Amino acid sequence: MILYLHGFRSSPASMKARLMAEAMQRRDRAREFVCPQLPASPKRAIELALQLCSEWDLKHTTIIGSSLGGFYATWLAERLGCRAVLLNPAVKAPRDLSGYVGVSTIFNSDEPFEFKAEYVHELPLYTVPIITCPKRYFLIAATGDEVLDWREMVAHYPLARHTVIPGSDHGIAEFADYIDPIMAFCDAD
Repeated sequence: MILYLHGFRSSPASMKARLMAEAMQRRDRAREFVCPQLPASPKRAIELALQLCSEWDLKHTTIIGSSLGGFYATWLAERLGCRAVLLNPAVKAPRDLSGYVGVSTIFNSDEPFEFKAEYVHELPLYTVPIITCPKRYFLIAATGDEVLDWREMVAHYPLARHTVIPGSDHGIAEFADYIDPIMAFCDAD
């Protein structure tokens, strides 16, 4: 199973989520891919992910997380012992999201998105200061990320598998080029 966790103010309609869903469909594995709309509350997002994962064989589960979804995926991988693929993950989410309290919209949508001050206070509950099993992680970080610092990402996942993309952007515009290595990591025994 693959659980895809989108980023802050994003959705299952994001480019990376859609490309992963299409890749799973082409492999005749669509039913093994789940990408829920995450609540704005970190606590509720984690609860949703835990509920979904509780139904799966965790030895054969990978959580793919983009940006804030990568922050969540790290905590979940540590808690559940499953694999995680991290796409430009937020490694210091409490710091990075403290300035985003308020009402905005979901990217590429007119749907309202409210990030409350209490949500910033939920984030430290899911901070992982040090990963315990680097072989469970695959980091893909772009040096051109305009939102998060790729050097913090690399430092946070020492000894994990890393692919550092020169340039690119926070959304990883060339994400389709990385689907095969991601799938190989997800399927490795």
